[in-house]
Amino acid sequence: MNRIPTSALAAGLTMAVVLTGCGSPEPTAQEPAATAGAGTGPVTLTWWSWDESKFLDPVVAKFNAAHDHIKLKVVKQADNPGTAANLRNVVAAGQDVPCLVKAFGEVPGLVGEGLLADITEVFQPYTTKGLFNEASFPGAKAGDRFYGIPTGFAPSFMMINRAVYDKHGVAVPKTWDDVIAAGKEFKKHGVYVMNLAGEDPSTLINLVQQAGGSWYAIEGDSWKVDFLSPQSLKAADVVQRLVDDGLVANQTYQDRPALISYFDSGKMVSLPTSTWQLGNYELNYKRSLGDWQPIDLPQFADAPAFVTPAHGGALLVPKGCPNIKEAVEAGVWMTTGKDAIDASYQQDTRQYAWPGAVPDPSPWIDSVVPEKLFGERKGEAKGVILKATQSGRDPWVVGPNFTGVFSELQDQWAKIVTKEITVRQALEHMQKFTVDDLRSKNINVRG
Repeated sequence: MNRIPTSALAAGLTMAVVLTGCGSPEPTAQEPAATAGAGTGPVTLTWWSWDESKFLDPVVAKFNAAHDHIKLKVVKQADNPGTAANLRNVVAAGQDVPCLVKAFGEVPGLVGEGLLADITEVFQPYTTKGLFNEASFPGAKAGDRFYGIPTGFAPSFMMINRAVYDKHGVAVPKTWDDVIAAGKEFKKHGVYVMNLAGEDPSTLINLVQQAGGSWYAIEGDSWKVDFLSPQSLKAADVVQRLVDDGLVANQTYQDRPALISYFDSGKMVSLPTSTWQLGNYELNYKRSLGDWQPIDLPQFADAPAFVTPAHGGALLVPKGCPNIKEAVEAGVWMTTGKDAIDASYQQDTRQYAWPGAVPDPSPWIDSVVPEKLFGERKGEAKGVILKATQSGRDPWVVGPNFTGVFSELQDQWAKIVTKEITVRQALEHMQKFTVDDLRSKNINVRG
């Protein structure tokens, strides 16, 4: 699939392991005068993020204007790896620990490192107020405990080059079997139905999630690993048929301009996608602008209900935060509050930060739908995106060694798309690799 959230998240798991010192990052201009623990005035929460100030400052200003008892202070970080190194330093030292941190990795792994605070009791009351899409909860949990405030997920849907579909008389696909059938028809005309980049196994990962599966599970005090579950094999079957029948292109993501030009050419006609990618297509498509149609993500033919994969993330609360109650209150406001989402609006792009944690993002959907990409079918996008949001499910559990596992999976995936090995052979390899790696780290595992 076209780099939808899971692969981006997985790729982002690579973190610095050599600590280089945290230095003294400079706070942004909104730093309040009061400081936590001063005994008077409001509680001040330090929020670490590497996002640009133009995204952070309006939200902080809005929060501070609306709250007397809590104030936010942003301390900018250089980047994802720098945040990881800095947090490890301050948690180990037990000093200057921030209370909110933009996620730089998956919660279970960070909990395993001892970096995060258990906020379950404080956060639990907010889970019953209808503020959150419940599919966003797993991304903030390890086991059944919360260690961050859910930031949610980007909805998964598909866009097709409807002009090429219509030219060759191919029906809009509703199932993955339909996609394969469409691919066979397109192949007669030298057109590929999808693209599977050799370095990006997100298609397989997302199909496993859509089937309701996960390669990891927690059972008692052990990890269970199962790459050969029925759900995983169902996903593998779709990929195998696409590859065996030669229905997919293998354009790399490493040359982005060339990739976009290829998508624009009409030689590949179906893109699993999400809201954050649409603006880039609008900006760069020339030949096919207006030819695309947003459609529901294809389903497994025997699926009992419409489902989209929805693995999300969290606004982290580190271990050592001195004001967990206030951190949770502020985090909930930032991830679900209308004022917070409205404050994220960017005049240059005319877009809001995607409100991935809320159950109904409909007030903000129009801003992510480009003006020309879908032509006369632009009006269909809102319903497709809202359905994808409401149908999101997150069965995915991230194991403690997933960074290395993902890298190994990338190597296996490259062999899958070039027909050197089958998907099942890759899964059998990953089963042994993952179990052996966990055991080498003295982690209890079954599989």
